[in-house]
Amino acid sequence: MVYAILQGNYHSKMSREPIEILSPVELRRTLQRLATQILESNRGIERLVLMGIYTRGVPLARRLARLIEELEGRPVPVGTLDITLYRDDLRDIGVRPVNRSDIPLDITDRTVFLIDDVIYKGRTIRAALDALNDFGRPAAIRLAVLIDRGHRDLPIHPDLTGRQIPTARHEQIKVLLKETDDRDSVMLL
Repeated sequence: MVYAILQGNYHSKMSREPIEILSPVELRRTLQRLATQILESNRGIERLVLMGIYTRGVPLARRLARLIEELEGRPVPVGTLDITLYRDDLRDIGVRPVNRSDIPLDITDRTVFLIDDVIYKGRTIRAALDALNDFGRPAAIRLAVLIDRGHRDLPIHPDLTGRQIPTARHEQIKVLLKETDDRDSVMLL
């Protein structure tokens, strides 16, 4: 700790103000780009399903579906996936409420895009893959995340990323959405 204080790191970790890394406008533009990339990678909306991971992946998936519908003129099925009971790190993250997964149709032989706000260690996505297997056998599973902050524990990487934000392990990324937080922003804490 003395070394950290001498290097100036201790003070900056303890007193740094949160930094906005995506404004509401930048967040909207990033989601528009992700919606277009999902369409391009799937070659349209045929057999496409968006699956939001609780908590903030759900409103992100719904927003992406609306953007895709605006571009294509047809709705895209959106589901919600609760991965709480599939996590291998509950001891580390603490007790969480269990939500109900809602899968709007049979996902067998469809391309499922898992949608989440931040990818960090990869454990949430590993749990999502396990949970998804209980609902069918998709033709393909893809991953789209708003923010990739690095530091994987598992060899899981997103197919589509809104922004890559290199972080130190002690830092946090907080995604704020109107649906859950009454405002849109992405903050570095």
